[in-house]
Amino acid sequence: MGAAALAGSAVLLAAPAAHAEVVDVDYQCKTPIGNKGAVSPIDIKAVESGGAHKLTMSFQKGVSSSPVELGKGAMKPSALIKLGGADSGTVPVSGPPNAEAIPANTPIKISDLTGTYTPKKSGKVTFTASTLTIKAMGTTTTCTPKNNPKPSLTLDVQAAGGRGSSGGEELPQTGPEDSAVALGTLGGTVVLVGAAGVLWLTRRGQAVRG
Repeated sequence: MGAAALAGSAVLLAAPAAHAEVVDVDYQCKTPIGNKGAVSPIDIKAVESGGAHKLTMSFQKGVSSSPVELGKGAMKPSALIKLGGADSGTVPVSGPPNAEAIPANTPIKISDLTGTYTPKKSGKVTFTASTLTIKAMGTTTTCTPKNNPKPSLTLDVQAAGGRGSSGGEELPQTGPEDSAVALGTLGGTVVLVGAAGVLWLTRRGQAVRG
């Protein structure tokens, strides 16, 4: 019963924790026709899948602009998300070309950008908007945050091969807590623990003498 309760507590403590908020990012963009700037609220979300995390970076306002209309599919965005805390480096994210034409001299709406992050270290990792790149009609516009934005997401991650990743530290529960049965191995010995006591079954066959 006690082992089962402790195992349950361990599962609760291991649950990943996340904190997300929308952060205003002041992008300063170097365009083929000069420098431009725009502030866009940005949020970053993560969905865990198979030890990795799919990141989605969303822009709530447009950034930069073009002196000419950008036809459907003419603009391709990508960006970097900076890691901090327990991990470091950047994660590249990208999105589809614009689904509709973008009129001249209007803010360019960036579609959601997605990418995959695989933790290299365990602990709390922060995710912060970094360089945005817009490619359109043979030109490249680079936008860099100038206001040292705060992280849009903080996530408690587990690196591959980290503690508890194999599941070997928890014994399976096969019944209610008051009659839980746990099965594990210790060297060449199988250990069966139940509410009634402990039974040791060795691989070597031994006759039971009455």
